[in-house]
This record gives sequence, C-alpha cells and structure tokens, in this order.
Amino acid sequence: MKQLSMTVGGFSTAGVKAINQDAFAAKVPAQHISSRKGIVAAVADGVSVSDQSQVASQTAVTQFIQDYLNTKASWSVGKSAAAVLSPLNQWFFSHNQRHERSQAYVTTFTSFIAKGRNGWFFHAGDSRLYRIRAGKAQCLTRDHIQPFGGHEALSRALGIDSHLELDTQQFSLEEGDFYLLVTDGFYRYLDTQDYLSELLLEQGNNLEEFAQTLCERAQKNGSDDNISCLILRVDEVPEAGMTEARQAAQEGVIPPVMKPGQKIDGLTVKHILFSGTRSHVYVVENKDEEQFVLKAPSAHFAGDMSYLEGFVKEEWIGKMLNYPNIMRIFDRPQKSPFIYHLCEYLPGQNLRQWMVDNPKPSLNQVRDIIRETTKAVRAFQRNDMLHRDLKPENIIINTNGHVKIIDFGTVQASGLEEHEGHEKHAAPQGSADYIAPEYLLNQSATFKSDMFSLAVVMYEMLAGALPFKTGASRYQIPNDIGAWNYRPLRQLRPDLPKWIDLSLERACSPVADIRPDSYSEFLQDLNHPNPELLDQHEAAPLMKRDPVLFWKSLSGILAVICMGLLLKDFWH
Repeated sequence: MKQLSMTVGGFSTAGVKAINQDAFAAKVPAQHISSRKGIVAAVADGVSVSDQSQVASQTAVTQFIQDYLNTKASWSVGKSAAAVLSPLNQWFFSHNQRHERSQAYVTTFTSFIAKGRNGWFFHAGDSRLYRIRAGKAQCLTRDHIQPFGGHEALSRALGIDSHLELDTQQFSLEEGDFYLLVTDGFYRYLDTQDYLSELLLEQGNNLEEFAQTLCERAQKNGSDDNISCLILRVDEVPEAGMTEARQAAQEGVIPPVMKPGQKIDGLTVKHILFSGTRSHVYVVENKDEEQFVLKAPSAHFAGDMSYLEGFVKEEWIGKMLNYPNIMRIFDRPQKSPFIYHLCEYLPGQNLRQWMVDNPKPSLNQVRDIIRETTKAVRAFQRNDMLHRDLKPENIIINTNGHVKIIDFGTVQASGLEEHEGHEKHAAPQGSADYIAPEYLLNQSATFKSDMFSLAVVMYEMLAGALPFKTGASRYQIPNDIGAWNYRPLRQLRPDLPKWIDLSLERACSPVADIRPDSYSEFLQDLNHPNPELLDQHEAAPLMKRDPVLFWKSLSGILAVICMGLLLKDFWH
C-alpha cells in the first residue's frame, strides 16, 4: 500500500549579517501520525528592527509544528492550524504591547502541510512557498507588503495585530513535486523561473547539499540579508481511495457467528442482543466480570470494502470521543486478528421507546433530555465532527436517566474527509425524516445541520408527530426548501407556550442561516422567551402568525357576506 512519503533538506545562513533572524523546521512523523495530521514544514523571518526577532522566528516554527501535531486527529488541517496560530499570534502581540519596539516579537510565517493526496499552506508576510512541477517553478503565496516612508513594510505578520489574517490554500500533490519554503534574502537574488528549476534537475538526491548550493548562490548574487531555503520532495502519494481504515478492513477477519458461552479475545459471550444481515451484537464479559457490547460485521459483507471501511472508521471515531453523553468504544486487544467494536454496555431504552411510554411528556422532561443530548452534540462539534443521523433510535436513556448518543456509522470527521478518495456517500446519510434539507439538496452541512435534527426530535417528543410533511426520502428529494413547511407545535400541543413553538420553528428552519448561531443560543431559546422572535411573530400578518385563526376568521367573514346576499335576495 502506497503511503505519503517525502524527503526533506534545508539550509540557513546569516549571510553578511551578524545574526541569523531566519528559522525553519520540518517534521516527518511516524506513519500512524502523518496519516492523520500530515507532514509539516515552516519558515519564518524575524523583522530586523527588533533585537528579539530571532526568538520570534524560532518560536513560531518550532511551536507551530509541535502544537499542530498535538491537535485532535479528527480536526481538519485548517482548524488545527488556526487553533495553533491564533493564540501564538496573540501571545506575540500581547508581548509587544508591553515592550519597546526593539524587543518586539514580529516575524513572517509560511507553513506547508502535506496530508494524504493534498497540500496546504498558511501564510502571513513576505517569506514564500514555491512549487516546482515538471521543471516549472510557481510561487504559490503572495507577499504582504506595502509602501511606507519611501520603503516597503510588512502589512501582515505574526505579532503585528491582535487579529491574524492568514492566506491559505489547498492543492493536490503529485509524485516528483518539489516545495521550497524560502525567505526574501533568498528569492530576491535568484531567478526562480529560469534558473531554479534547471538546477533542481541537475542536482542529485541530497537536498541538504542542494539547499546549501542555492543559498550560497544567492549570497554570491549580492544578497545582503539572512538566507534560508527548506526543500521537500514528494516521493510517494497514497492511492486514491486507499485509507488507513480500508487497509485495516482488508487485513482484518470477520468473527464467526457466536453463541452464549463462546469466547473471543478473552471475552465470553453472555447473550445475543441482535443478529441480522448487517451485523451481530452481543453482551460480553471479561475476566473481571465487566460487561461490554461487542458488535461484529456480518459475513455477508466479507468482500464489501466500502462497508468494512465504514465499520473500521466508526470504531476510530468512537475511540476519539471520550464524553459522558456519548457511547464509548474501547480498544480491542492489540494483536487481535478480528474486526469488531468493543462498546460501552448501556442498559436502558432508546428514545423511541421512551416516547411510546411517555406520549404526552411535560416540557421540563423533554428539555432535560434535549439538554443532555445537546451536550453530546457539542462534543462532536468540538471534535470537528457531524453526527448526521440524530434520531430517537440513536439516543439511549440509561437506567439512571442519563442520555447517551450511539451509532457513529454516518459521522463525518473533517480530518478523515481530507483524504482524497475517502469514501463519499452517493446518497444522503441519515433518516430522511430527521436530516437537514441541506443534505438532501446537496448543500454544505455544518453543526446547524445536527441542530436541525435535534430540534425535529424535540418537536416529535412533545407533539408525537413530525414538524414537516415533505414526503422526502433519499430517493425522492424535493427540489427546494419550499417543501419544508413547519406545522405549528401548538396545533398539536395547545398547552405549551407560544415562545417554545417559535424557538423550535427557528431551530427547524429549512434555511440554515435562520437557525441559532450556537448550541448555547439554541438552549437559551428553549428555556427563556426570545423577545426578538416574539416581536417578529407579532409583526407578521395574521395568516402567518396564526393560520388557523386566519382561516376561521375568513370563513366567518365569507359566511356573513353570503348570509347578507341571501337576505338581500329574499327581500327583493
């Protein structure tokens, strides 16, 4: 199986200056880390007016690489980079507010990250990233400089402003690509388009020597600044569609169908929870008499790599999420040849059964359940994930009354989706009655998509019915959002306050921008009347505000008119 592989080499020199204020670093981590976070490189050039510029540049590149690789594996490259660079910039800026200009931490910054079949850069200042492909050099970044007092000054850099504005771009990688991270003391004295690509072709495989040769040539050409050049060569790119999960699925063995008393990896099957065409689910016990749920794929899918890859991905996601309101998935024995999930045992009932047992629950009962469910959904959001299949069957209420979200088969993790060729679902995921319209209409999904599903579930808990009658399914998809016409909750539960109805209508809106901007705002609307929603409601025409009253009134008016006409005819 092909994996992302790169060769790295670099060189930096103070040149004619006494101090080298440039810095660069690169990290090619172990394969299990690089497959999830990538290969990372960065270059920085501290501003010459500060005596601390070399500290700023060195700190920027080393801290960025170290902290980026320690961000959550489920996070996208963009979220991970921003989570590191924003506080780093804020720290530089805060330091600069307390010290004189000569002690300022200000530096340019350009980073390159390769992950899967794609590359990214994050850039502020006038250091640069070049790509050399098929003998042609291209500068991928743009310089952030502007005229100032007859000279040029940086318009963007780390430490200049409290808010860091970065240029960023994603692009595909090709085997044989070269990527060069360089400072201005390098590129201002070399003709990259005509000279650099030719020199690359002439040079051997020693990139350290090559980088040194280039820097020395820049100095001979008159460079009066520090000179730095970091080179990365793409040696191998993963095959499209060949992910870590797919490899694990190919190498694993599906367990045979088991009966109570049988053992697997030291676990004893106590009883069978479910046995179907897609999976087999058992309650198992270890030697310490701790109980778990073991879920194994059905042998019917032994040759279905798409199904098995999704099954392995579900395990990876479950192990990432260690949160009280989300079902845990635990590590299997390290040398186990089998494919299965070892899950937290959750005695209790799913929300569907709870709704059957509680056909007309109180508002407080429902809010308590939704509050706990929202905590779980926020945990998905913090991990850069979308659940995409929130419905009563996937919400468990355990014997202590606490909520647990289960089933990660449709979860979208941004960090996994960045692998080109990762299995994309041709049909929308989730249950058509609960998933947000943007899924069915092939639009971008955000955390507000899970919020929509959560609001639909709450409506159904209160009303015993769904808020929409779209007739939508993943095979009969409406053409536009006009198919989602909200049925006022108070038509089914007139005992509930109007402001709750308005809050659910907002959260269930087919237009994502209308929904609350955070889960905190969503919960606030469910616990306290929202004055803005109430004012909008009172200002709306009667037909929209209370369609039942509108049609009753209109019917009454028409009846009076008809009666008047009849009386008129009678007297004439």
